[in-house]
Amino acid sequence: MISSLEHTSLIAAVSFLNIELYFCACGRAEYEINGECCPMCPPGNRVYRHCTEFTSTTCMPCVGSTYTDEPNGLSNCLSCTVCDVGQGLKVKMACTWTSDTVCEPLEGFYCTDNYRDKCIFARQHTQCNPGEYIKQEDGTYSNGSFHICEQHTK
Repeated sequence: MISSLEHTSLIAAVSFLNIELYFCACGRAEYEINGECCPMCPPGNRVYRHCTEFTSTTCMPCVGSTYTDEPNGLSNCLSCTVCDVGQGLKVKMACTWTSDTVCEPLEGFYCTDNYRDKCIFARQHTQCNPGEYIKQEDGTYSNGSFHICEQHTK
């Protein structure tokens, strides 16, 4: 026989489980839309039609200058980054359906602004005239013919 306290505890536990199930998020490979947990589209694709109670998600490939780099429930693919010469950038790796463009500094430029390990703005190196030097000391030098700086020797 169940006591009144056990009965109340049992009702509370069942109610909590119902609330927990109601608010439970979708699985790792799913996204929620209109109260349904739908399977995500694979990288390089986007949602063409969301799933219903009776059908699965319909996906379609990204086209043009767009991509998705992870499983998703997006209705549109993401626009590829443009490496702007005006910001001192050039293409290091072109955009594909599954990855964004990777930009790098133009020759004679250095990266000054990164976002998610990608260069988004570069500045031109200061050009020294003969007999001039860079005031900031960092233990390296260039005689003007090196593509990279050399360490000072003692």
